[in-house]
Formats: sequence, C-alpha cells, structure tokens
Amino acid sequence: MADKRTLLGVLTPSSNTALEPLTSALLAGVQGVSAHFSRFTVTRISLDAADLGQFDDSKILAAARLLADARVDVIGWSGTAAGWMGFEHDSRLCRRIEDATGIRATTSVLALNELMERSGRRRFALVSPYTADVQQRILANYASEGFECVADSRLDISENFAYSEVDEDTLTAQVREVARARPDVIATYCTNLRAAHLVPHWEAEVGIPVFDTVSTVVWSMLRMTGHDPARINGWGRLFQEIR
Repeated sequence: MADKRTLLGVLTPSSNTALEPLTSALLAGVQGVSAHFSRFTVTRISLDAADLGQFDDSKILAAARLLADARVDVIGWSGTAAGWMGFEHDSRLCRRIEDATGIRATTSVLALNELMERSGRRRFALVSPYTADVQQRILANYASEGFECVADSRLDISENFAYSEVDEDTLTAQVREVARARPDVIATYCTNLRAAHLVPHWEAEVGIPVFDTVSTVVWSMLRMTGHDPARINGWGRLFQEIR
C-alpha cells in the first residue's frame, strides 16, 4: 500500500499566476504533502457590484467540488476578498464548503487574523496593490475587530493579473515604507503578489515579522491536517514561531 499522502486543495483566482508556484515551492520540503488547485473567475478587484459578484459563494463552491473529486484533506481559499467584503464572508464560505463537500476549509484572511491573534500582534502595517477605496474598506474591517493599522501602502491597481507583475524592488520599497512606523507585523495582502519568497529578506532587513497571505493559508492547512508548520524552513518567522 502506498504511504499516506496529505493532499491540500487550494482555491485560486483564475487570473492568478503567483500563488500556485509559490504554494508548491513552500511545500517542496514537506515530504508527503502536496497542493492541488481549482480556479474560479476573478479578473478585477474593485468595489463595483460586478467585481464583488466574482466572489459569490456558488462559483467558489463549484471549484471546491472539483477539489473534492481529488479527495483532498482540506480546502484553502488562497485569496483576500474577505478583507474588503467582511471577515464573515470567509467564515460563511468555510461552512458552506464543508456542507457541500464534507471537507474542512480555511482561508488566507482567517489564517492571517488567527496568526495575529495567537502571536499578540494587533498593531499591523498593510502592504497591498489595491486601490484607495478597497484599501480603506480593508482597514475599516480590521479596525472594527480591534486591530490597529499604523501604516499602509498601496499601488492603486485594479487588474488582478497585473498584481503578479509587480517587481521585487517595488514590493521592497513598500515594506520599507511601512516598517518605519514600527508595527508589530507587516501583512503583504494579496495572493497574486510574488512576495512570499522575499519575506525572510525583508524580516532580516527591517526586524519585523512579515505575514504573507499565500503563506498564511498554507500554515493553516498544515495545522488542520496534523503537520507542524515548522517543517517549512526559509519562508519567514510565522512558520517557526506560531504553531
């Protein structure tokens, strides 16, 4: 009989090209654990009704059911829409995924929030590629839960594909900018940013932990399937410090 595998199902925005290679790279050193992906349409991020409608649960559930065909052990929504749509959106989504598939679910945002709570880091800085109105909605949702954003940086981009083309120098400049406020943690908040692999370099430079939303959902999925997140090395402090 084959050794028992752990299969992580990951829900992916259709125009995303960053999270799949990053997620697979994160897990490359974790023997017996692999990631498997299912897409649904997301091409633009804004507060317009049509763009908010991309995150209708029915569309996400259809993608989740495809992952269930692969008999994955857990399903993670690797996306940040709950930041501007409200955290209950993700809590409800997880319940509906479990009802529809019988498989437990988690999300990037719920995992990020849990990480900040568990580590006592409630003063945070936000780095994103989003537009001003989306960013303000995110900050308002965090403020309503008692988190204090002490600095934020954005790029005013709405096309989802374009997020993956933001270069390393731009992201590093954003991290350096918000680090000046000395937050407890910096959140890089978009799963189509090529950022997760840069976290150790940023942490070494600014001396502040950086929680990337591609990494947070991986952390959560590992814990939910009985794996120690510390099995991931070289991707930032969150995997070693919060278990």
